Amino acid sequence: MVLFLGAIAKFLAGYVALTALFYMLSLAAVPKAAFAARSLASYLTLVACALYGVVASLVLTLLGRQQIAQWAVARAFHHAMRLTTGVEFVVDDPNDYLGSTRPAVFVGNHQTELDVLMLGAIFPKYCSVTAKAQLRRVPFLGWFMSLSGTIFIDRKNSKDARSAMDGAAAEIRTKRQSVYIFPEGTRSYAKEPMLLPFKKGAFHLAVQSGVPIVPVVVANYSHILYIRGMVFNAGKIPVKVLPPIETKNLTSADVDELTQSTRDLMLKELISLTEKARGQPVAVPASLNGDATGRSTAVDARK
Repeated sequence: MVLFLGAIAKFLAGYVALTALFYMLSLAAVPKAAFAARSLASYLTLVACALYGVVASLVLTLLGRQQIAQWAVARAFHHAMRLTTGVEFVVDDPNDYLGSTRPAVFVGNHQTELDVLMLGAIFPKYCSVTAKAQLRRVPFLGWFMSLSGTIFIDRKNSKDARSAMDGAAAEIRTKRQSVYIFPEGTRSYAKEPMLLPFKKGAFHLAVQSGVPIVPVVVANYSHILYIRGMVFNAGKIPVKVLPPIETKNLTSADVDELTQSTRDLMLKELISLTEKARGQPVAVPASLNGDATGRSTAVDARK
């Protein structure tokens, strides 16, 4: 046991030293050093917060407060990442829709793995996430997600996926527990502001539960993190919480229109926020609806 702990300590010391070295190289303008440094710091911070999350989830569950486990750990990750990477998501929610709209289905655009940090900044207190079933098996992170009430969905098994959504609807109705969902279903890794086609599960869930949809829009942050170009910089990323969209009196027949109108609304805000984040105009879709792939068919340079 002593040897094992000693090996872990040596590994952590070496990991931290390597991260510090890359940070120093980035100050000397060594290409890609900042990407390596912040990537290493991010993974270490994520593992540390996941371990904290396992303990916090166990304690909060014993105290009958499992509903706030993901909120508590999200906040810890938000503050830790700001210190280790210099990246911060700045939330614009003047009407406190995050805190006052409960229960609700929160939907947001999904760009990269950094969106985990975005959740740390915006996550409502009584809320849980949905995640692909494979994450359940990931050490530390999967343990925390399981203990804190994450709703896992097996995308390869439509029957299980429907059951998972039924479970989410039950949580919403009986516990007034909100749910956060990325309707694109996967990360876009987009360099310019765009949205992939929305999957309808979140909107079916909101209509089935009779709760509002609250869109959360994050500016395109490829100037902060762009994995294909090995770019990872410090900086602030704006997030805008839009007014709730009521679903009372809607039926499954309204889901298609609800999905499309929400996507259009979020895409307009995404363009505006991206200009704010970059401090300059961006190329915008000539048609905000785009084609079947979710990409625009043409772009106009905004004057």
